[in-house]
Amino acid sequence: MGRRYFGTDGIRGRVGEEPITPATVMKLGWAAGKVLGRGQERPKVLIGKDTRVSGYLLESALEAGFSAAGVDIRLLGPMPTPAIAYLARTARATAGVVISASHNPYADNGIKFFSAEGTKLPDETELEIERMMDEPLVTVESVRLGKAKRYPDAAGRYIEFCKSTVPHRMNLNGLRVVVDCANGAAYQVAPMVFNELGARVTTIANNPDGFNINEACGSTHLDLLQRTVLSEKADLGIALDGDGDRVLMVDATGAVVDGDQILYILAMARHASSRLPGVVGTQMTNLGFEQALAAKRIPFRRAQVGDRYVMAQLMQEGWELGGETSGHIICLNKATTGDGIVAALEVLLAMQQSGKSLADLKSGMAVFPQIMINVRMSRRFDLKASTPVQRTLMEVEAELATEGRVVLRASGTEPVVRVMVEGRDGTVVERLARQLADTVKRAADEAA
Repeated sequence: MGRRYFGTDGIRGRVGEEPITPATVMKLGWAAGKVLGRGQERPKVLIGKDTRVSGYLLESALEAGFSAAGVDIRLLGPMPTPAIAYLARTARATAGVVISASHNPYADNGIKFFSAEGTKLPDETELEIERMMDEPLVTVESVRLGKAKRYPDAAGRYIEFCKSTVPHRMNLNGLRVVVDCANGAAYQVAPMVFNELGARVTTIANNPDGFNINEACGSTHLDLLQRTVLSEKADLGIALDGDGDRVLMVDATGAVVDGDQILYILAMARHASSRLPGVVGTQMTNLGFEQALAAKRIPFRRAQVGDRYVMAQLMQEGWELGGETSGHIICLNKATTGDGIVAALEVLLAMQQSGKSLADLKSGMAVFPQIMINVRMSRRFDLKASTPVQRTLMEVEAELATEGRVVLRASGTEPVVRVMVEGRDGTVVERLARQLADTVKRAADEAA
């Protein structure tokens, strides 16, 4: 059955347009409450959000829907996505709900759900919620209406959790760190975590106004962080995205450390202590990462793009470490979902244990030149059915041969086709990526 609402990471879109409208979101809360609360005497959900101005609107709509379904609500306010996952589990809640569009601009928003175990909902549960959306909304009798309350000290609980993921003896005294909060959900908690562990913290993009989330800052715009690391003579910089589940870093020279390099650093640290049965990446993971693991005889698997698919592959293999180039890093022995703060802390732990800088730790991985071009579409079309696209794809793959890779896929969260080409020669890679992207653009325009 096809999906009407849920994508690879919940439900997302432009505020005021379906499905991100007050009426639909209220119906979603009711439908989710009916499905997730089945068989429970008094279901309870936690609702957190990022800093978008539309969060107030959607929070109220969800609250009304859950209440109509007889579900109690605990409001967390602005909190990182992984915090909601953690608190849903520790609070013994029926589910956790996050109002966020992650790295998207402020005019977008979305809804994503976590189970009582702090994991993304399985596909069958999301499909059941979609089916329930077709049913008429019937409010429970007044005596069973859900009540809403503020959840006490959500920030403090999550800060203590983050600190608990590293050894008690770990001390960051003397380490100069710049933390870019993306004017998003982690703007309060992230600086406090690193500060309480002893680091000298310079915080940027920590003044959200409802409209500036991810604006020229955060993990999708690293220029500000790079400049600040250099001007402050910091040891490193940490960039989170709008909802705090992604992290990218910058070393002391201002060079970017992407999700593949972060995953490499964590993999090598775990391998050194014999705690690494294997690693999961995605179709987008750099070929240099795969080769670096092969040199150490560390098993590696590629999942579809999306942290839910990385998680599914980890569960299937019985492994603990996986992630994406974009900075979704999953450490299953520490958290049930991608957590930018937790992943950054593990990198800092690797630095402390090895006595090496961030630049030194990433140096063992060769990075193949990789070009990503996002081709925006007015509407989706079938890439596999397009003769020009498939012909150009075959030509590009033939020229790369065994010296590179091509990934061509439609985004699950935005109306774009992602064209990725990587290989040993950066000039060739850029030419081939633009050749393929131009073909996709022409085909998309003709299909519109």
